[in-house]
Amino acid sequence: MRTRQAYRFALDLTPRQERVVLAHAGAARVAHNWALARVKAVMDQRVVERTYGIPDEHLTPTIGWSLPALRRAWNAVKADVAPWWAECSKEAFNTGLDALARALTNWSDSSTGKRAGRRVGFPRFKSRRRSTPSVRFTTGAIRVEPDRKHVVLPRLGRLKLHESARKLARRLEAGTARIVSAAVRRDGGRWFVAFCVEVDRAERAPAQPQATVGVDVGVTNLAVLSTGEMVPNPRHLDGAARRMRRLARRASRRVGPDRRTGQRPSKRWERANARLGRAHARVAHRRRHGLHKLTTRLAREYATIVVEDLNVAGMLRNRRLARRIADAGFAELRRQLAYKTGWNGGRLVVADRWYPSSKTCSGCGAVKTKLTLSERTYNCTVCGLTLDRDLNAARNLAAFAAEVTTAGSGPVAGRGADHKTRQGRPVAVKRQPGIALASKTGTVPPQGGTSNHMLTKAS
Repeated sequence: MRTRQAYRFALDLTPRQERVVLAHAGAARVAHNWALARVKAVMDQRVVERTYGIPDEHLTPTIGWSLPALRRAWNAVKADVAPWWAECSKEAFNTGLDALARALTNWSDSSTGKRAGRRVGFPRFKSRRRSTPSVRFTTGAIRVEPDRKHVVLPRLGRLKLHESARKLARRLEAGTARIVSAAVRRDGGRWFVAFCVEVDRAERAPAQPQATVGVDVGVTNLAVLSTGEMVPNPRHLDGAARRMRRLARRASRRVGPDRRTGQRPSKRWERANARLGRAHARVAHRRRHGLHKLTTRLAREYATIVVEDLNVAGMLRNRRLARRIADAGFAELRRQLAYKTGWNGGRLVVADRWYPSSKTCSGCGAVKTKLTLSERTYNCTVCGLTLDRDLNAARNLAAFAAEVTTAGSGPVAGRGADHKTRQGRPVAVKRQPGIALASKTGTVPPQGGTSNHMLTKAS
């Protein structure tokens, strides 16, 4: 199986190398801002001309938004706009133009309804102090040195890695990987290089080819499996909150930037702000590391994994749980499961967000009309089952996999529960080995209203 994946390594740059990388990131920002100003000027001019009644055929000609068109326009004026252009690699300017081309395309598709999801705004100019420095290389000398502790990038030369690149080097030496591009980026005060690699992955099978597991994510426990295992929530943000508050107070006492008066930040503010940024980056890295360990174990162990399509944006509106939900990383967990199940020969089934996994009894299939967030134990009034709320939901998710005949990572409607849950009469269903029992329920036609599933799943 041929796929693309990224290998990310921390860099140990010398002061001179850091200045060179920053110069390339600045070149990308200059090209981006110039092209955006040119596109915006033409668009504004056409709007003004229409107010004067000028017909469309006589308006100022439009300019292309594609990367080749922007690159041709930049090459024609770069000697005047950036006389120092020869000091940086052409890939630096291409990085900024490519980012603008993608942003304009996303904005256009979102405005015309071609792009699903949240509305995308018009691109903004990149600031020297607020934007994240980054540059991407797609051509030239891009390789990992034989000592596996250095990498070579165009115009940047030989850069030292903070860690060994043996995982990538082994694949390159075996001929099962090919580097497509390399991106250098500053994150949390450190520089990283990320290689986009085409990899020939061997066909793999899960350790339990017939096993199915339901995963119910929450705040008290990060994940509750239908097998009974409960993965505790590490709460990295809570652990670092005291230190981050102290660093934030220290930065607030320094002289920071003021856009209204044009005041420049002091060196002490920059150092304090850098420490605060490193603290936030450490929390993000620890969270990502824990999610990778969990998702890798699940993808290698089980053939079918069932999760829910949670409305995380809606759950974040709950001001009492927003910080805990954001710290858990529900979306990242699902994203990692989506591609890791494919790598390991499994499948990911995503139940629709209206599927009443928490309100359905995993023993008899009866569905409760309401289930408050404070009820941590599920008590069935029909069969008398008493079970942990999250474990009951995980078992219902595992049983839901038996009802799905097609694999995929897209949301699958569950039992037609697309509106407010109504009390249903349980119908017997045959047990299947290795899968928790959950019966189908009859549902009453929807009577309007919204489901409280958004809040009941924030557990």
